[in-house]
Amino acid sequence: MATLSQSQLSLLLFLSFFFTTAFNFAESQSFIGVNYGQIADNLPPPAATASLLRSTAIGKVRLYGADGAIIKALANTGIGIVIGAANGDIPSLASDPNAATQWVNSNVLPYYPASNITLITVGNEVLTSMDQGLISQLLPAMRNVQNALNSVSLGGKVKVSTVHSMAVLTQSDPPSSGLFNPVFQDALKGLLQFQKDNGSPFAINPYPFFAYQSDSRPETLAFCLFQPNAGRVDSGNGIKYLNMFDAQVDAVRSALNSMGFKDVVIMVAETGWPYRGDSNEVGPSVENARAYNGNLIAHLRSLVGTPLMPGKSVDTYIFALYDEDLKPGPASERAFGLFKPDLTMTYDVGLSKTSQTPSTPSTTPSTNPSTPLPKPTASGWCVPKNGVSDAQLQANLDYACSHGIDCGPIQPGGACFDPNTVSSHASYAMNLYYQTMGKNPWNCDFSQTAVLTSTNPSHNPCIYPGGST
Repeated sequence: MATLSQSQLSLLLFLSFFFTTAFNFAESQSFIGVNYGQIADNLPPPAATASLLRSTAIGKVRLYGADGAIIKALANTGIGIVIGAANGDIPSLASDPNAATQWVNSNVLPYYPASNITLITVGNEVLTSMDQGLISQLLPAMRNVQNALNSVSLGGKVKVSTVHSMAVLTQSDPPSSGLFNPVFQDALKGLLQFQKDNGSPFAINPYPFFAYQSDSRPETLAFCLFQPNAGRVDSGNGIKYLNMFDAQVDAVRSALNSMGFKDVVIMVAETGWPYRGDSNEVGPSVENARAYNGNLIAHLRSLVGTPLMPGKSVDTYIFALYDEDLKPGPASERAFGLFKPDLTMTYDVGLSKTSQTPSTPSTTPSTNPSTPLPKPTASGWCVPKNGVSDAQLQANLDYACSHGIDCGPIQPGGACFDPNTVSSHASYAMNLYYQTMGKNPWNCDFSQTAVLTSTNPSHNPCIYPGGST
């Protein structure tokens, strides 16, 4: 039997990883969801939306209400569906068990199980509304909906939860110090006990976009967009965070743990980035939106998880499927859509099953959603530019290796461990990230510290995947 050299084995391992990853990307992924808001007068028909979703890797859809036409259109697609009872429904659901039974009979039973309804959210950001009457009725409403589900043998199959804004936390930095606001703790204890007993997720709306608006330094933008950065060390436990999303989600994890609810799972009900805004808004642009959503999707696909919840991706619903042109407020409120009403992409984040390409674009400002994307390339190698500091190269190395690529060859004993320098290790990891993530120009950006070259950087026994295909 012929034996393989270490360099040949490394190449085979890479090809195995690449094709396995490519196959996985072509399937719908249960941890990638999207919000489908309907405050608009130009949305496509539900059947067209269902066809669009089936052409993507989106595995779940969250509705803010319970639109029967949409729920029915999603029948037999396998797509998970979250439906919502509005804040205005809470008083009747809380005071009258029959109202909850009628709600379930009208909005769940006619469609389930053909339409894969998985969760009912009762209310949206109720606690931070500061409406004490509504807050006091939230848990009774959730209990009545749960009882209505139990009565038709759907308890455990369709869960019941509610959605919170990040403002329920009074402390989130560093993540290990995450705490819920004492004003909400009594209400949260009851809600969380209910959710623990019934196995439903704690749904939260983290938006790094808003964090950047309050701290618009370049390093904060890179931290928010999952782009290479020096990271931020949690002074409480020494963990280095490389992106704001993980930091915000782990702050929620710490807050839940501090209240004794370590078993309650977290669901990200909303997160996103606008591609356009008013002239006085900080942060909206096509490039930033594509970077945030594209890199978020790549991060979820890596299955790295967060530092406090490693090895599994949190179910995450991106805001939003379409723009909502009737929404009030600043222009950014009407510019979160991943798709246009004509079903074309606003910008590409690699969700199409025919073009699975997570992206790491540059941060060149632009607010033109019709700006064409760079053409993909299939040749060359991605290497650091001359003169890049070791600190930046280390940030690039940490970033690439945290996104699901195999950095084993640059570990001790690996084919590419020598020379044992930050520059050499970063060069290998940056190229492997570029080759794995689709060979697009924006995959070889690294905050403008990388360049494509036609000169093969391989050196015996270290083989860099790449070149012409």
